[in-house]
Amino acid sequence: MLAYLQGITAEEKAILDGKSSIDRDIYMQGQSNTVNAKKLLAAGKLITIRPHTRFIHFPEHTHDYVEVVYMCAGQTTHIVNGKTIILEQGDLLFLSQSVTHEVCKAEEEDVAVNFIVLPDFFATTLIAIGEEETPLRKFLVDCLCGQNTGRGYLHFNVSGLKPIQNLVENLLWTLLEETPNRRKISQTTMALLFLQLMGYTEMLANEDQEDAAVFQVLRYVETNYVQGSFAEISQRLHYDPSWLSREIKRETGKTYTRLVQEKRLAQAAFLLKNTDRNVADISAAVGYENISYFHRIFAEAYGMSPRDYRLQERTLI
Repeated sequence: MLAYLQGITAEEKAILDGKSSIDRDIYMQGQSNTVNAKKLLAAGKLITIRPHTRFIHFPEHTHDYVEVVYMCAGQTTHIVNGKTIILEQGDLLFLSQSVTHEVCKAEEEDVAVNFIVLPDFFATTLIAIGEEETPLRKFLVDCLCGQNTGRGYLHFNVSGLKPIQNLVENLLWTLLEETPNRRKISQTTMALLFLQLMGYTEMLANEDQEDAAVFQVLRYVETNYVQGSFAEISQRLHYDPSWLSREIKRETGKTYTRLVQEKRLAQAAFLLKNTDRNVADISAAVGYENISYFHRIFAEAYGMSPRDYRLQERTLI
């Protein structure tokens, strides 16, 4: 697969023969600097791939689709919303429609693949990853809604993680080989990729202090949702509580208390569906000693009581 992707494309051959700029007709309509999905995707398709064009600087542009860049070999330098990001072999870069993107000249050994993805493709992924507030879910919701409430990109340093690499390579293979039922297979594979990445938020590269702080809080909530506290994480990170509270709200649209509640309720839903523990035990296990309060907020979140939720989910199995 790598040998195929390393091949010199017709566009790259023209560049090596002396063409001094990208061929705008391949990517854009008229004088627009927006790379157009209709130029790259066949009618009716939601996803495709193309090797990144090497040997030339790709000037600043936007996309009207979601782009996922996978670094197969070597490295590439990207400028996203004015920030410099270096992708090493195995890295992933997710770009929403809202970002500005520029790519520095790459050499022959620098092989990157661009996934061109229409937002609707991610509907299956959004269902699979559930309701918990995570950087990946926030990114997807923004992409699907055409919003710009966050930084608009995610950079994962995941070169050493075999499960991630295998899923990306499986996705590449499905699309390159045009296997039967490839849309369903590729949507399922993408959902599995996001589920895996949700377990590796520590692999998210953070170019800003603010981003780093909020991601650390999200990781803390993931493992300390029962006994943890905002005071503890503020002290642990050596951040002013007022500043940290504002950054959490700005980045996630939610308060720390809301994030903890969503995590607790998501864990309670998992236990209701997958264990026979009684509701009182589950309430205590996720951090709610007051079972009446647990019943009330669970019903507000899921539209039914914990008992009814359990019965419904088991009927669906």
